[in-house]
Amino acid sequence: MHKHEKINYVEFPAKDLEKAKTFFTAVFNWSFTDYGPEYTAFENEGLNGGFFKSENVVSVDSGSALIVFYSESLVNTLAKVEDNNGVISQAIFDFPGGKRFHFNDPNGNEYAVWSDK
Repeated sequence: MHKHEKINYVEFPAKDLEKAKTFFTAVFNWSFTDYGPEYTAFENEGLNGGFFKSENVVSVDSGSALIVFYSESLVNTLAKVEDNNGVISQAIFDFPGGKRFHFNDPNGNEYAVWSDK
């Protein structure tokens, strides 16, 4: 079940999807679903995280992972991002699973928020 405004999905870069699938299947017993030749997904694997002090920032353009939150209302979540000094870097757009937008937090880190169709 999706939880409102909670971290929902993380995307990692991989030069070779088959090597990534082989590694995570062998080490963590993950299973995958392919969505074309350029994307594979895993689910029901859990997700925890944290922040560490650093002058670096994460962004898709620099090849870092993208943390994706789920929202029941993109418009309301977008407004809360803006109201709290976040910067919208990609306005709401459609993608095959629904709609989403990207934003930078006040430290400059990039995230995304999505919602079902």
